[in-house]
Amino acid sequence: MAARCPYFAAEESARGIRPGESPAAALRRILATPGAHQAPCCFDALGARLVERAGFPIGFMGGFCVSAARLGLPDVGLISYGEMVDQGRLINEAVSIPVIGDGDNGYGNSMNIKRTIKGYINAGFAGIMLEDQVAPKACGHTEGRKVISREEAIMHIKAAVDARKESGSDIVIVARSDSRQAISLDEALWRVKAFADAGADVLFIDALASVEEMKAFCAVAPEVPKMANMLEGGGKTPILSPAELEKIGFSLVVYPLSLVGVSMRAMQDALIAIKDGSVPSPSVLPSFQEIKDTLGFNRHYKEEKQYQLDK
Repeated sequence: MAARCPYFAAEESARGIRPGESPAAALRRILATPGAHQAPCCFDALGARLVERAGFPIGFMGGFCVSAARLGLPDVGLISYGEMVDQGRLINEAVSIPVIGDGDNGYGNSMNIKRTIKGYINAGFAGIMLEDQVAPKACGHTEGRKVISREEAIMHIKAAVDARKESGSDIVIVARSDSRQAISLDEALWRVKAFADAGADVLFIDALASVEEMKAFCAVAPEVPKMANMLEGGGKTPILSPAELEKIGFSLVVYPLSLVGVSMRAMQDALIAIKDGSVPSPSVLPSFQEIKDTLGFNRHYKEEKQYQLDK
């Protein structure tokens, strides 16, 4: 697949996609290097650009935060395939780092999953995460989740792999199981091993409840990279540092709530200040110049001058 074409050319200091490299190839290259690589979750193009500017080599478009930001609704299966693909396209056009997209449960059966894979490829994603929940899905780390059968879950991963082959793509398939809470840890370990055998590139068990469970997970299919979810503010999985996670065996770490959570708090505080007849404090409000720099005004003006006609 051709390399993605973001709005701005990558800066020389960028650590993401190299010239002529596909997003998936960049992601595979990064995951092949030592370390537990951090991927903060973003929900829009601005957040993705901030992730890139902060120096992170990978971004992750999380369904929880997209549902919150785009719909103002909880992550309970209400957001659709079309809305997620549209949001992802805008995010991927904004950055030059590989981004993994949350594909939820694929939005249907195996044929839906094939369409989802191809849609995410066309939207510029480097990877896609697929889970084994029934529809409508539930948010991770919440009670009452149910999963599809082993056989159907494996077939979904096989369909995703087939769609990748048909597209001539190398998109990274992140296979997630929610069966740790829905059934048992043993069931989750069995499923992720089967997902690896079916062709998944990265494995993830949601809501592991202890360091011991995390170690047991990383012992399964040791040649396949593992993803950890550091759910901020009260999830079931212990919050560990990247160094600690790398030691256990994780290659990828996502942070699902940080950006959407601090954004909510900051907006609430700003509205309180405005309602009180003031404006947000300079300590929390970037200057107008800083905002313009983040959005690329100066880069736009510099490039625009190349095409101005002499008068």
